[in-house]
Amino acid sequence: MVRIYGDCLSGNCYKLKLVLELLGTPHVWKFTTWKNGGTRTDAFRAINPAGKVPVLETSKGEMIPESGAALYYLARDSHLWPQREVDRAQVLRWMFFEQYSHEPNIAVSHSIRTGIYSLDNAEERLAALKPKGEEALATMEQHLASNDWLVAGAPTIADIALYPYTSKAAVAGFELEAYPAVVAWLGRVERLLGFISFDEAIAQTTPA
Repeated sequence: MVRIYGDCLSGNCYKLKLVLELLGTPHVWKFTTWKNGGTRTDAFRAINPAGKVPVLETSKGEMIPESGAALYYLARDSHLWPQREVDRAQVLRWMFFEQYSHEPNIAVSHSIRTGIYSLDNAEERLAALKPKGEEALATMEQHLASNDWLVAGAPTIADIALYPYTSKAAVAGFELEAYPAVVAWLGRVERLLGFISFDEAIAQTTPA
């Protein structure tokens, strides 16, 4: 059985909880948070020297850090990983887009507005992030205006990767109503069998 080290306050950790639930994969969740240096201990650095969550531990005890790598491992033999090589490349394209264009702007804005990040120049930082976040949402809108899903007309881990912080874009200060195709896509993800929301994942994986 796989084990996940993580805290679903992080969208990168939530991605793994979401794909596990969508696939009905048995797993153990080991609550591990970066708060108060929880990922900087010697014990955790033995699991991931980078001191970051999430980390997936396979049934053989092998460690897979980084959410994208863990998503692939979990979905590699499922319907969430397409068969055609070109479609697999497109999945990777959207996952790279999420990490380099979407998350640095929308996720960071969300973290600032919700107090996960505490910055002296928060308003200045939010103002700088907003145009690039809007550009990322516009890129998704253009594609989803003529496609129900990001790749190959079916849900894949590309959708799972982009769902978490897109679903929190309004909290992050972005006007989602300006992106109706994105809103419709969010609804399609939320209707998938086994779907679990960001808030539900936090409640299920965070100790009382």
